[in-house]
Amino acid sequence: MEVGAAAGFPAGEPVVLQDISTSLSGATSVGSSAMTEIDADRLARYQHLLFSKLEGAVTAGMVHLGDRLGLYRALAASPAPMTPGELAAAARLHERWVREWAYNQAAAHLIEVEVEVGGDSDVERFALTPESAAVLANEGHEAFSMGMFHQLPETMDALGVLPEAFRSGLGHDFDSHGPESVAGSERSFEPWNRAHLVDDVLPNLADVVDKLTGGGAAADIGCGAGGAVLLLAEAFPASTFAGFDISALALDRAEERLVERGLTNASFHDARVAPLPSDGSLDLVTTFDCIHDMTDPQGMMRRIRSALADDGTWLLVDIKAMDTYAENAARNPMASMMYGISVLSCLSSALSDRGGAGLGTLGLSPATAEEMARAAGFSRFRKLPVDHAINAFYEIRP
Repeated sequence: MEVGAAAGFPAGEPVVLQDISTSLSGATSVGSSAMTEIDADRLARYQHLLFSKLEGAVTAGMVHLGDRLGLYRALAASPAPMTPGELAAAARLHERWVREWAYNQAAAHLIEVEVEVGGDSDVERFALTPESAAVLANEGHEAFSMGMFHQLPETMDALGVLPEAFRSGLGHDFDSHGPESVAGSERSFEPWNRAHLVDDVLPNLADVVDKLTGGGAAADIGCGAGGAVLLLAEAFPASTFAGFDISALALDRAEERLVERGLTNASFHDARVAPLPSDGSLDLVTTFDCIHDMTDPQGMMRRIRSALADDGTWLLVDIKAMDTYAENAARNPMASMMYGISVLSCLSSALSDRGGAGLGTLGLSPATAEEMARAAGFSRFRKLPVDHAINAFYEIRP
């Protein structure tokens, strides 16, 4: 399909995408189902805007394939740029498919291409920069970003059931996305946590490092595949760490990893069977990117307060968000993606029970989080000076 022609552009003519709010500022009857006049240039720009979204979705699928097939890792491991044939051989794949994939990635400016002109045909060689290798291929680097792309097919599968969710109001829980979502979440969050949680985040919490060093008790709610629990259990062997979740798939993976590590001071629990203690016995509770997904976040905050000692600490980590749509749209360049991910996953989880709160991905602004924490019985709320591209970090205490 010739996308340019389908979008109303003459073949071969590049179009500069303008801010749609500017390009449509003179439109008549905006918001009406029948516009009496159509400006041809404005129409073409809008069609280009629409197809630019399709380009992003298609390229995201190619990123998933590049990660799944080891193409990025092969490029990163090569000491020199590679022809499609060399890349295909390194990844044990078919050259023609690899060449088309590489053209997509180079056209999207995700990988580098150099063209040697001469002879019977041009020779193209492809490579990663050190920065793109960190993001695309190096799972040990804090900037590694393949987690969301890993689970992309399962996330997009939700489109099949979402029409009924829109009609009924009832969403789907985390496990509805299958085990690859567990693996994707693991790959999304753990690189940064390994680099910064123990060394940079915990020292910002008053008394927490001393308590954990001396032998404290901590819990991670929404523990997923157990990365934070295992990381902290290794760093503070005198303390005990319990992970709680309601995802059977995530808990299975966490138990598997616990056996691999051989740790005796960590454990994992189905919160519906073995709930968080309510006796004020915990020194630290952590929640990483999960409160906005919960059907009853206010109730969970009350349970966290009951679990914590009077001098305990709750480390709340959640998506950076503003109070209103207008603020999110103006200040967050990824707002449209996050609202879409919310429909596909976060909001769906938050509405997976009747009467779910439905916060969604951008639903927990600092003001909302503080108001809910105080309603749950906490008296101190502080935003931590932690630099993270997506998340905000809060110290909350009784």
